[in-house]
Amino acid sequence: MVDAGQAARARTRMVERLRTQGIRDERVLAAMQAVPRHAFVEEGLAFSAYDDTPLPIGFQQTISQPFVVARMIELLRAGRELGKTLEVGAGCGYQAAVLSLLATEVFAIERIRPLLDRARANLRPLRLPNVRLKLADGSLGLAEAAPFDSIIVAAAAVGVPPALKEQLAPGGRLIVPVGGGEQRLVLVERQGNLFRESVYEAVRFVPLLGGTE
Repeated sequence: MVDAGQAARARTRMVERLRTQGIRDERVLAAMQAVPRHAFVEEGLAFSAYDDTPLPIGFQQTISQPFVVARMIELLRAGRELGKTLEVGAGCGYQAAVLSLLATEVFAIERIRPLLDRARANLRPLRLPNVRLKLADGSLGLAEAAPFDSIIVAAAAVGVPPALKEQLAPGGRLIVPVGGGEQRLVLVERQGNLFRESVYEAVRFVPLLGGTE
């Protein structure tokens, strides 16, 4: 069991490490400092929650390492507000909690029902009024709530999913890991009907799968 003091100190060390790794967005760092990451993993892994490593959350899924979470959100923000945000791959709910402190609304979708139930249970004690969770096929986005100012994808796609591009608002941004063997972060920016893509560092994510279960 991790006590509150230990957890707060571990979060501070995590944020200091993120700074040394190059994360510069102070609002992202403050959100990472605020969210109790250990509350989103199995109790036996709580002492590892603030290490810079992905951790298993069941169903062949993982919670991303803190640097990747911070880096993706920093790229998505980059001089603007997140606004209305879609998260594809809610997992255990951790990233949705971080996003809730930076976005006006967060729609977090997950294709694995028991994992969605776990995310709901993890998020409930935090009482975040701007987070909505839904069972859905992430590759298709969430057309009923579109358009989105920001879309963040926590699974690797073979290419940028067309449905997600279409659900971007004008001026919106989408960040998604792309690739089979080697994956890289791809940032898509919508300018009218044009989409500009920028490629960033290598990452490692579970594959983005269709359907729900």
